Amino acid sequence: MELKPIKPKKISDQVFEQIRELIYKGAFKPGQQITPERNLAASMQVSRTSVRNAINKLVTMGLLEHRQGQGTFVASPENRRGNLLAAAMATEEATLDDLLEVRLGLEANAAELAARRATETDLLSIEKSLKEMEEDIKSEGHISTNADAAFHMAVTFATKNPVLIHLMRNFYDFLFIGIKQNLTHMYQVQGEHENILDHHKSVYDMIRKRKSKEAGDMMRHHIKYVQDYFRKHHGPE
Repeated sequence: MELKPIKPKKISDQVFEQIRELIYKGAFKPGQQITPERNLAASMQVSRTSVRNAINKLVTMGLLEHRQGQGTFVASPENRRGNLLAAAMATEEATLDDLLEVRLGLEANAAELAARRATETDLLSIEKSLKEMEEDIKSEGHISTNADAAFHMAVTFATKNPVLIHLMRNFYDFLFIGIKQNLTHMYQVQGEHENILDHHKSVYDMIRKRKSKEAGDMMRHHIKYVQDYFRKHHGPE
């Protein structure tokens, strides 16, 4: 076995990780144009080359896209190249119920861990997504997919568990598309989006109060509620 010298993490990799996290947390929304390279470089106090390398990596991953003559934009998970879930759901190989079953295990556990480990910064991120949901309902009458997905990702980041965070990063496209379909169907029933907002607030309240079991129970209740709704209204006839 040949051992190699340890190299410090490249600046461009650190820039990449920061921008990627902002996308997953919903600070950079699908379809939104990101800040120009020179501004990002100034804010992060790094070279434009480091920013450019990070952006190119994010473009290769499909998280960002270059538009000729316009700039760089956050790619929508639905349109992302090689989206396996979109293909599977289109051919009915995977259903919303399948997706919710996976979320039930991952996210109930995430809420429990978040209640034990969330920092003030994590709590502010979760709270920010809740405020966005409230504003969505006031202005549009329904919750946006981005705000909902941002809430669940913020809870995940609060776990401080690198394996769980890695799983949810790779699960993000699945999460985003699933949430969009959930909200689209539930938009047809008056009051359902308010119920969903209340569920999220309850999860946050338990996390903020450091009540680990209760946080997990509330997240489990939320996902089971959505699951039961779809089994009742959109199950096999």
